[in-house]
Amino acid sequence: MTPQNVILCFLLALGSALADQSPAGSGLVPVVIETSIGSIEIEVDAVHAPLTAANFLRYVDAKMYDGGRFHRAVRLDNQVRKDVRIEVIQGGRNLERAKTEKGFGAIPLERTSATSLKHVEGAISMARGDTADSASSDFFLCIGPQPALDFGGARAADGQGFAAFGRVTSGMDVVRRIQAGGTNDREQLLAPVTIARIYRK
Repeated sequence: MTPQNVILCFLLALGSALADQSPAGSGLVPVVIETSIGSIEIEVDAVHAPLTAANFLRYVDAKMYDGGRFHRAVRLDNQVRKDVRIEVIQGGRNLERAKTEKGFGAIPLERTSATSLKHVEGAISMARGDTADSASSDFFLCIGPQPALDFGGARAADGQGFAAFGRVTSGMDVVRRIQAGGTNDREQLLAPVTIARIYRK
């Protein structure tokens, strides 16, 4: 069995366990993102996106997002790409800690065509690179519906989209405040918003 298959099996088992432990067996795991300007509450969907949910919650449970930051804000007026516009904020781990604290590696992409979890208002999804199976720890939150990020959408050059795995349930005002922050010409926040901690509610 290859190392990637071992990780895949582990994440599937963990996703199943998370779904069983969710409130009333709903498969929705409540999580709080506590930032320097307020809290954002989300529900992580461990049933429809088990691999992605399990991966995100591994970082949460290991406290690897604590001390991290929201570092990118994409609006209609500031984005580098003009052909396919989106509106999101992106966050992730503490950069200094990440240099010495190894993460869990890249995970397989759970496409929206398989999960049925679309990039709607408040969706939480995994950032990824040029290849489909490259997401690791950075995540983003959608402001308004962003169908270009779904499977078949034009934002990812390969058409595979991004892996949505939950949705904001409270705190979209905080999300919008982060998005409104000043940015440079690469969409990076001039004053990143600190993630004090992310934890299960």
